[in-house]
Amino acid sequence: MKSYDVIEFHEPLQARERPTPVPQGSEVLLRMLAAGVCHSDLHIWDGEYDLGGGRTLKMRDRGIKPPFTMGHEIVGEVVALGPRSEGIKIGDRRLIHPWIGCGDCAVCRRGEEQLCLKPSFLGVHKPGGYADHVLVPHARYLFGYGSLTPEQAAPFACSGITAYSALNKIDGRVRASEPVVVIGAGGLGLMAVSILKAMGGHGAVVVDLDPKKREAATKAGALAAIDGGAKDAVQQIQAATKGGAAAVIDFVGAGSTARTGIDALAKGGHYVIVGLFGGEITLSTVFLPWRAISIQGSYVGSPRELGELMALATAGKVPLVPVTRSPLAEATNALERLRAGQVIGRCVLVP
Repeated sequence: MKSYDVIEFHEPLQARERPTPVPQGSEVLLRMLAAGVCHSDLHIWDGEYDLGGGRTLKMRDRGIKPPFTMGHEIVGEVVALGPRSEGIKIGDRRLIHPWIGCGDCAVCRRGEEQLCLKPSFLGVHKPGGYADHVLVPHARYLFGYGSLTPEQAAPFACSGITAYSALNKIDGRVRASEPVVVIGAGGLGLMAVSILKAMGGHGAVVVDLDPKKREAATKAGALAAIDGGAKDAVQQIQAATKGGAAAVIDFVGAGSTARTGIDALAKGGHYVIVGLFGGEITLSTVFLPWRAISIQGSYVGSPRELGELMALATAGKVPLVPVTRSPLAEATNALERLRAGQVIGRCVLVP
């Protein structure tokens, strides 16, 4: 099989040839049909996360060392089955849930494998979708995607499930009656605007620095699109939400966006941070109880949530985000375009 791998952090991906895996036990081997290029891939490729204050978290310190194959938004066609694989057959085309845990701990047993302390995430800890074949440990991580194309389905495995899980953390009564402020109108933010509609939400107020992305958010149905770099951005958000945001989801996760999102909250508001851009903020502990606000992190999503999301998507209830196709051999170029902010929606690699 052929893959395009991180050989050294920060360096262009390199093509590698190695034996195609033979599935054992309950494993399933799929031929890659589509692999989304995610902002998380940029952090993994760089080999570090910005913790703020001049501090970084190195991927090597997390036990993730080159060489490895990135790519966690994967659609594939089943080409081989282990002897104990059930519920799937050769030729089936499936979306892969990549956030795989150990399967045995308390977290995994309650169905939240994405929070497992011994993860086997595809594209991070195990070889991912920047390759012509992908090995999955069990068919329970495979989901149908109806009449969607592989390129349309692939982003649901990360940007889709991440947006859905973050929205799930907002009280359903708030989603139905109040605007949800979405910071960041990249692939994740646009997906959130679409999924919010499918969940019966009141609508989204989108905040982004890029006028093209704000325009894309408006086309996607946002109630308003605000320049996050404006001096009065907080006041604009408060005006658009009629007095302050009941809920903010931050898909950027920079110190500046966190400050904007928290400052824009109404009393009792809920701020959910998803993005991994990095940075830090300082908060007065007094204002937390006075304002009765809650701050919560959200990390991708569970297999159950992906199943729920795909039920919405295959029923045609989730408007699709724009998708740009790129050949797998041009994976490095796709990453660079994403870093430069040149991708509207999602870039998806194809064989």
